[in-house]
Amino acid sequence: MSQPEAASISRSQAIIAFTLGTLFFGYAFVQRVSPSVMTDELMREFAVGGAALGSLSAFYFYAYASIQLPVGMLTDRFGPRKLMSFTAALCALASIGFASSDSLLMASIGRALIGGTVAFAFVGTLAIAGYWFRPAQYAMLAGLLQTAGMSGGIFGQAPLRQLVETIGWRSSMNVLAVVALVLALLLFFLVPKRSGEQKHHGPQAGILQGLRAVTVNPQTWICSIIGFGMASSMLAMGGLWGVPWLNSVHEYSKTEAAGITSMIFVGWAIFSPLCGWLSDRIGRRNIIQQVGAVIVLIALSALIYATPQNTGLLMLLMFVVGAGGSTMTVCFGSVKELNDINYSSTSLGLMNMCIVGSGAVMQPLIGWLLDLGWSGELIDGARIYSAAGYSNAFVSLLALNLAAFVAGLFLRETYCKQLK
Repeated sequence: MSQPEAASISRSQAIIAFTLGTLFFGYAFVQRVSPSVMTDELMREFAVGGAALGSLSAFYFYAYASIQLPVGMLTDRFGPRKLMSFTAALCALASIGFASSDSLLMASIGRALIGGTVAFAFVGTLAIAGYWFRPAQYAMLAGLLQTAGMSGGIFGQAPLRQLVETIGWRSSMNVLAVVALVLALLLFFLVPKRSGEQKHHGPQAGILQGLRAVTVNPQTWICSIIGFGMASSMLAMGGLWGVPWLNSVHEYSKTEAAGITSMIFVGWAIFSPLCGWLSDRIGRRNIIQQVGAVIVLIALSALIYATPQNTGLLMLLMFVVGAGGSTMTVCFGSVKELNDINYSSTSLGLMNMCIVGSGAVMQPLIGWLLDLGWSGELIDGARIYSAAGYSNAFVSLLALNLAAFVAGLFLRETYCKQLK
């Protein structure tokens, strides 16, 4: 991004636009993790087990991940304003549809539509950062965006659980629909239009040209593998299975379990911008991600195999898992710098597709692994899984974080400079 582009609107307009984008992404995370505090209600409502519940939750991720490449290409060409406001309005309708569903099929369709509509939040907000802020601020802004997402994840745990207990899961989803509609209006009226020089750089064929350039670059895929692996604990444990694990195995109430699990999001929220700032400050990307991967492996192993009985220590380990995983944020800077600047949103979309794909794969996979070891125990129509069953299922998260560490060894260091 050139300095004239950054100066095309006032600083206050840029800040307002970025803030609205972060609110939309935070909202997307509330929707992303909401099934984790509705597990029993959804199991009873639709008479399903862990694998089916994991699949229902993962329909959000199926839709979100599958359209990330089109999201990136469309954002490169048309900009974020209209796309984000329109899809936020559609999300309101999708949330009402999910709240009104009377079958697993209808709920799954509603969940997919929610995922598909909020899919524009992350890449669109990073596009705002690229258009109207200095390049030296990019990694820090990406970290702040992650903080907004994690804040949404935190709200989607204990606070949302309290709302569900007060007014029910269907009414809670209708409340989220109203929030989406308000966001749609604010995005449409307060996010500036791009200037002519910020619009697409070539003919429409350039969309496919950009897709090819990004996908044939092996460094793009290395960044994506890192994102897939390091986001898995946050999306699968924090996003769905942490609450029922703590509730059924360690006998915490659902609200207490949600509060403990939310510490993953707190760690991610606090350290994402710090990692981005530190990366920009020292001029390095890779070392931060590598240290984070090691931290996650150690903390996650302790969490699974030596689960503390002390609540404070348990919360601390959850926090460390989130803090270590947040170092993946610097890879958004890497993937942008390792690809042609004209196709930055496309590269970000591909990486984000793989990150969210982690939730799409791991939520139902862990549910399937739990069903394999299920003893047949039911309480009020909801399946109860053993401590050993959860431990065996969570090993998959360790394997993915190890893969992320190995992939990081092959990532080219950009020294925080645009290389293409």
